[in-house]
Amino acid sequence: MVVMAIDYGDAHTGVAISDPTGFLTGTVTTIHSRRDDVVLDELSRLVQQYKADRLVMGFPRNMDGTEGPRAQLYRDFAARVAQATGLTPVLWDERRTTVDAHRILADAGKNAKKRKKTVDAVAASLILEGYLDFLRRQRG
Repeated sequence: MVVMAIDYGDAHTGVAISDPTGFLTGTVTTIHSRRDDVVLDELSRLVQQYKADRLVMGFPRNMDGTEGPRAQLYRDFAARVAQATGLTPVLWDERRTTVDAHRILADAGKNAKKRKKTVDAVAASLILEGYLDFLRRQRG
């Protein structure tokens, strides 16, 4: 089962795709666009290219677990993703993924300018890892 994770953002959308076994994070990329139609077209292309079976999308929550101020925007976008790809994204708590992604990139020696271009892809891989871990716990 191939799982594709989406870290949706205003200017950059990170994407991480599992290996065919659904066990490891494989491909990661960033869609650099502020236009939802461009992002949706690229997500649809990636779903087809990698034959994704399931989508998981980061969902904004506050630290206390309540929905964040952008929650409805993300729900609306998830509905558009479902329409464009034929797969309904699982909304996944994305708390701290961007913070952790910045830390990972800083620890790897990436300066702030370079981090800005890749942080969303790293955040998507963290969302994917969390979801794959959840699936493994469910199975076992």
